[in-house]
Amino acid sequence: MSLYEKICNGEEKIALIGLGYVGMPIAVAFAKKAKVIGFDISKQKIECYKNGIDPTEEVGNEIIMNTSVEFTSDDTRLKEAKFHIVAVPTPINSDKTPNLSPVEGASKIVGRNLTKGSIVVYESTVYPGVTEDICIPILEKESGLKCGRDFKVGYSPERINPGDKVHRLENITKIVSGVDQEALEEIALVYELVIAAGVHRVSNIKTAEAAKVVENSQRDINIAFMNELAMVFDRMNIDTQEVVQAMNTKWNALGFTPGLVGGHCIGVDPYYFIYQAEKLGYHSQIIAAGRKINDGMGEFVGSAIIKGLISANLVVSKAKVVIFGLTFKENCPDIRNSKVIDIILYLRQFGIEPIIVDPYVDNESPIVKKYNLKIEERENIKDADALVFAVAHDLFLDDQLESYYKQGNTENKILIDVKGIFNREKMEQKNIGCWRL
Repeated sequence: MSLYEKICNGEEKIALIGLGYVGMPIAVAFAKKAKVIGFDISKQKIECYKNGIDPTEEVGNEIIMNTSVEFTSDDTRLKEAKFHIVAVPTPINSDKTPNLSPVEGASKIVGRNLTKGSIVVYESTVYPGVTEDICIPILEKESGLKCGRDFKVGYSPERINPGDKVHRLENITKIVSGVDQEALEEIALVYELVIAAGVHRVSNIKTAEAAKVVENSQRDINIAFMNELAMVFDRMNIDTQEVVQAMNTKWNALGFTPGLVGGHCIGVDPYYFIYQAEKLGYHSQIIAAGRKINDGMGEFVGSAIIKGLISANLVVSKAKVVIFGLTFKENCPDIRNSKVIDIILYLRQFGIEPIIVDPYVDNESPIVKKYNLKIEERENIKDADALVFAVAHDLFLDDQLESYYKQGNTENKILIDVKGIFNREKMEQKNIGCWRL
C-alpha cells in the first residue's frame, strides 16, 4: 500500500513544519482529508492556535477552533508523521543575500525525527539547488538515512497570497516535483487531495525552485517599470494613475500599477535569483535594476511629502504627518518587509515623527517595537498637516478626511495617495491637494 493510500485511510499522518501565513492554511486544508500534526517552534503561536486564535487572520478564529490539526511545539511528535511539508520563511540578510537559517533549522528538526519510508516536501522559496544541495544533506546527516533509498524529497513552491480571499490554496494550481518519478507521483496524489485546481508536474526539483523565484521576479520587474514611469511622470506633472487607466483600455495591457513593493515574496525572491546567478558568474541586469527601483520608492514617496509641506509654506520639522497603513498590503496583518518603514525613516531625517494608523497592527507588534513607533486609533487623529495613505485598507475608504486636518485650514491640506484610492478631482473640490503615485 502506498503512502498516499495510508494517508487516505488514516494510517499515516501529514506534518506541517512552520505554521505561519503559508503553513496554517495548508494544515487546515489537509486536516479535512487526513490526520495532521501542525508544528511550530514558537510556543506562543501554538498556544494561540490551541486557544482558537489565528494571528495571521488567513483562515480565521472559527476555523482554527474547529480544525482537527494537532498543534504542537514538541518536535518529537514529527516521528508520528510520514509526509512532512516544510513551510518556513526564507528572508534575506541586511546585505540582500539569502538567509537560509530558517529552512536549515527546519531541515535539522525534520531530519532528527525522520523515519524510513517518509517523504519531505519543501514549500519555502529558495534559489535553484537549495533543496538538493543544502536541505537533503542535512536530512541525511540528522537522520542517518539515505535520500532515494530510505526517504524521498520533493519541492512544491507556495503560492498563497496573504490577505487574498479570492485566490486561495485550493484554487491555485500547485507546482510539484520530486527527486524521482516515484516521489513525484506520490507527492502529486497527496496534494490533489486538497488542490481543486489541480497540480502541475515538473521534471525536477530545480525547475520547480526556479519557477517560484521567476514568477515573483517577473512581477517585480513589471512593477518597477510602472514605478519608473511614475517618477518620470511626476517631473512632467502628469497623473500616472490617469495614464494607467487610459493604457489599460487596450486588450493586452498587463494591469500593473506603481506602488511600494514589500512582503515576503516579491520584495525578497528576486534577490535569491540574483544571488545564485552571480555565484555562477552572471551579473543580473534587468532583475537587479528592478529591485533597485522598487527599493527606492519609499524615499521617493517621502520626498513627495517633504515637497508638499514646503509648497504649503509649513515648517517641515514641526509638521504633523499621519501615515495610514503599516502592513505590506491591504486588509492583511502581515508586516513582513513593509516598505512603509522606508517612508518613516526618510521623514525622520527631516525631524518628522509621523503618527501611524493601522487597524491590523497594534503597539505590541515586533515592527512597532523595532522602529520605536506608536500606533494611534483613527478616531483620535486631528490637526494633521499631511495625510499619507500608504496602504489601501478597506477601513480607510470613508469620507472622514476633512476631520483629520487642522480646523480652519482651508487651503494647505496635503494628501499623499500612494495607492491611488481617492478621486483627485473630488479632493481638489474640497481644497485638498492630492499627490498620487
